[in-house]
Amino acid sequence: MFDIRNMVHEYFRRDEEGNVTGITTAVDHVNLQVAPGDFIAILGHNGSGKSTLAKHLNAILYPSEGSVWVDGMDTRDEEKLMAIRQTTGMVFQNPDNQIIAQLVEEDVGFGPENLGVPTDEIWQRVEESLKAVGMYEYRKKSPNRLSGGQKQRVSIAGVLAMHPKCIVLDEPTAMLDPSGRREVIRAARALNDVERITVILITHYMEEVVWADHIYVMDHGKVAMEGTPKEIFSRVEELLALRLSVPQVTLLAHELKKRGLPLPAGILTRDELVKELVKLKSRR
Repeated sequence: MFDIRNMVHEYFRRDEEGNVTGITTAVDHVNLQVAPGDFIAILGHNGSGKSTLAKHLNAILYPSEGSVWVDGMDTRDEEKLMAIRQTTGMVFQNPDNQIIAQLVEEDVGFGPENLGVPTDEIWQRVEESLKAVGMYEYRKKSPNRLSGGQKQRVSIAGVLAMHPKCIVLDEPTAMLDPSGRREVIRAARALNDVERITVILITHYMEEVVWADHIYVMDHGKVAMEGTPKEIFSRVEELLALRLSVPQVTLLAHELKKRGLPLPAGILTRDELVKELVKLKSRR
């Protein structure tokens, strides 16, 4: 689905006359491959380069060096630009920046209409997309009357209605409360599990990535760590050194292990921790 090879992205700083005064390397020789149907999480603190990387996945940005291939298409090929953006849909931090219509169903239908989809098919897609994210009952409501989590689910439905093969969620829960974050991540997981849509989740909330197939951790524009959630969260000290938080249950299990309890590394959920503690108790 995605094949990123030695990709570099540089931002140029200029003075008032347009002269280059400096260069910032936001993404530094990154290699990353994603198979169709994967759920991939990209983690990193602010300034790590993760959002710059995300913007390459549907050719909002182009690499300074290296290459980015989307479903077999080179993002630098201008003739493929529309096809790439139909293949990869983007959902950003602030849902208010993506919602433009007066009714939920009209907003979801806006993208397919711009693609020239016939009217009957547009409404079919609107219905399917809203049902996929659990927002069909709100189709006649104004987006302004929805919660943050509901608005973000409408944004996801709007992208989904364009029938992309992949959805990139660029910090989609950054402006939401915990309840809204759970709504959005639940919707993303459902799209991946049921619809088999490739999902790329960019985030710095560690609790959101425990269900991913694979995790990439970025730092200063480079991939600092990669692996399955269990492999990544087995390396608690390294994550903390990268200024990243760790799920509370993982940190608790890590501290208990340091104090002598023979717990396995990389515990991800409360149920998993409870199960391991019960096992230990039954052995005594």
